[in-house]
Amino acid sequence: MTHTYFVTGIGTDVGKTVASAILTEALEADYWKPIQAGDLSNSDTHKVERWVNNSETKFFDSAFNLKTPMSPHAAAEIDGITLSKSKVKRPKTSKNLVIEGAGGLLVPISNTQTIADLISKKDRVVVVSRHYLGSINHTLLTIESLRAKGLEVFGIIFNGPSTKTTEDIITKMTKVPVIGRIENEPYIDSHVVKEYAEKFKNELK
Repeated sequence: MTHTYFVTGIGTDVGKTVASAILTEALEADYWKPIQAGDLSNSDTHKVERWVNNSETKFFDSAFNLKTPMSPHAAAEIDGITLSKSKVKRPKTSKNLVIEGAGGLLVPISNTQTIADLISKKDRVVVVSRHYLGSINHTLLTIESLRAKGLEVFGIIFNGPSTKTTEDIITKMTKVPVIGRIENEPYIDSHVVKEYAEKFKNELK
């Protein structure tokens, strides 16, 4: 049986792309970033393509490629484009699919819709959390919002320096399984992603 894993974060720059690459490699899944805003010459899809090293994964083109590194609704306005959930069509695949969101869960894509509206009730949602002052609150709010929308919080990936007290309170309060943790690596390449993929694989069944 195949699944769709939707990767969201507690904010911007918390490690969603690295986590998405690890999940894609571990599952030999297909990968899709619905909305890319900014850095189109070195997009998140480009990065995951470099980091994933199996022959099964297919990389689907983003539904929207926006030029400005801003919230999707603002970047779309600059480009003269109207974003909406109805215009974001999921690619068809017979394999597992990893979908990487943009920014955090409630990042707007229009005046009425957010990234959360792109998540299906059948998706396994993976939350990426990175420790900083306020990250406990942001993680709990993200998980509470997902549950309020009736979405499945499949697991958490912690990214960055180990902070046991922070991770312990998050897992105790949410009771969400931990898929794994990504250390503060000096660099990311396909070998590093492969190592984490092997570690995380058993938690994705």
